[in-house]
Amino acid sequence: MFGKLAGFFWNRPEQRLRAFWRIALHGGMVLILTSVLTMGLLLFALAVDAIFGADLGQRLLTLDSLEIQNIPMILLVLVAFATFIGVLAATLIAGRVVDKRRFRDFGLQLSKAWWTDFGFGLLLGAGLMGLVFFSGWAAGYVRVTGFFQPIGENISFIAGFLQSLVFFVLVGFYEEILTRGYHLVNLAEGLNQTALSKQWAVILAVAVTSLIFGLLHVSNPNASWVSTLNIALVGLIFSLGMIFTGRLSIPIGLHITWNFFQGNVFGFPVSGMRNGGTLIATETVGPDWLMGGPFGPEAGLIGLGAMLLGAGLTLIYLRCRGALSLKTDLAEFNPRTDEDNLSPRSS
Repeated sequence: MFGKLAGFFWNRPEQRLRAFWRIALHGGMVLILTSVLTMGLLLFALAVDAIFGADLGQRLLTLDSLEIQNIPMILLVLVAFATFIGVLAATLIAGRVVDKRRFRDFGLQLSKAWWTDFGFGLLLGAGLMGLVFFSGWAAGYVRVTGFFQPIGENISFIAGFLQSLVFFVLVGFYEEILTRGYHLVNLAEGLNQTALSKQWAVILAVAVTSLIFGLLHVSNPNASWVSTLNIALVGLIFSLGMIFTGRLSIPIGLHITWNFFQGNVFGFPVSGMRNGGTLIATETVGPDWLMGGPFGPEAGLIGLGAMLLGAGLTLIYLRCRGALSLKTDLAEFNPRTDEDNLSPRSS
């Protein structure tokens, strides 16, 4: 009986915790590290604020609510930076000690191929959101109300625009490392321990992580069941680069520019939020079912169309690169503790 109980937690052939417990432990590490780092950075920011006589502390004390759109952009950047460091550190530590693998096995093989795919992801996200904007504008569903405008009070356009860029770069990296990196790999390996084939283990891991990705946005301002399902679909599309190349480069690049161009180039809400500064200030006047309403294009048919187009273009790109073959080795455990976690490799 003790052996069965131990087997519930411990995979004896692999000499490590089972997938569910690895993910749970990693999540606890992320939570603790991010909380500590966030508190430290916020205290540092308030101390600097007090020394130089700025009004950041006063603005925090007079907030009507702690809703994310009311929080100063610089604080969102600090929280995003703390989260990025927390996720990165937790993944490095858990990967080496708990998972017994190299960090690059979570999709961060910083090779020439990685950076090429990253560039494609950046261009794809920018292009798709540009298509959403110009389609809505041509149909009369999007009005341009100005240019180079800050979003909110007490911030200039330049400061808001640059802070938003840093924010979305950090978000793109840490969300992809967490979901399409650590979670997807561990779920695929765990499911491979069942009667599922390696192919289905990877596919089901993609479905589960994408659903979780959608649910993580359910508490966003103006969220609905439609926006949650569409965000889950975004997760599926972001997963394509990972499951066909084993690299997070396309998902990270696509994630960054999809968000940044949506909110700070074309002025749409990003998952219900508006922050920073926008190159083109816009007002959406089309029907919510088409344009997404106050949640943004991700909750509308136009966003859905852009997602599906993005999926098709990603598959075409991967085929041209000769990479249109499912990476079933994502579901295999291949420990490599004798090599440098961060050493590059080409593929």
